[in-house]
Formats: sequence, C-alpha cells, structure tokens
Amino acid sequence: MDIKKIKAIVELVKESGIHELEITEGEEKLKISAYSNAPAVVAAPTQPIYHHQQQAPTAATHIQAVPIVADSQPTVSTSPKNYITSPMVGTFYAASSPNNPPLVSVGQTVKMGQVLCIIEAMKLMNQIESDKEGTVKEILVKDGSPVEFGQQLFVIE
Repeated sequence: MDIKKIKAIVELVKESGIHELEITEGEEKLKISAYSNAPAVVAAPTQPIYHHQQQAPTAATHIQAVPIVADSQPTVSTSPKNYITSPMVGTFYAASSPNNPPLVSVGQTVKMGQVLCIIEAMKLMNQIESDKEGTVKEILVKDGSPVEFGQQLFVIE
C-alpha cells in the first residue's frame, strides 16, 4: 500500500468521524484508530502495533503515527441505560426493505428481542434486536445513514 493511498484513507476516516478502521489487502494490513487523545497507528503485515504509551519500536520497524481528532457527537439528555446502541459499524436501515414500513416508530411499545432495525455491514444485513422492553421515545439515526460501533440508535423508556 503506497503512502498516497494511506493518506487518502486517513482523510476519509477524519471526514467520516469513525473511530477505528482496519483494512487487509493481500498480505498488507492497515489499522487506523482515531481517538481524541491517542494517535492512529499504521503497521506492516507481520509487525506488532505499538500504542503511544509503550516503548518505541526499533529502527527496522516501519510504523508511522498519524494523529486524528475524533468529532464529538451531541448527546441526548436521557440516561445511558435507555439507549439501544449499534453493535457494529455499518449503514442503518429502519425497514427490512425499501418498500416496507419501518420496523418500529416513535411511541411504539417494543419487547425484548424484537427487531428494531437492520445494519448493513460488508453486504451482510444484521438485525438489531431490543435488549429491553419499553416504548420507543426517539429514533436518533436517519434511514440510510452510516453508524459507528457504540453509536446511540434508539431511546427506549
């Protein structure tokens, strides 16, 4: 993987606001982590990834650190126990297909295990189920929007 391609990927990560990305291309592996105070690390396929707190690698190791500032997201004034969060990075879909109505809507009562939405990740459709019973108070993501791991999707009370 050439440096221009890596720089382009880093820029895409910055713009998208995701916190971590890992790409494997043949035997090459690229991992970019973006946290507010930790640098991202780029490593060759067989080399260990070093975090900024550890001892620096030897001169024979090719590691380049690129700092990335994560975008802060607005929070809703509801306690965290009432959120349904995304278990993965992907694309949020409110319905099982474009012609179907949304799986849930604001004001609807949901049961534990009920499918709330679909998250597409790498062409796989993953059903996201409720881990609590209650009423849907708010849907925090628009249909077709990209979501991150741990991002808040629904408020259930």
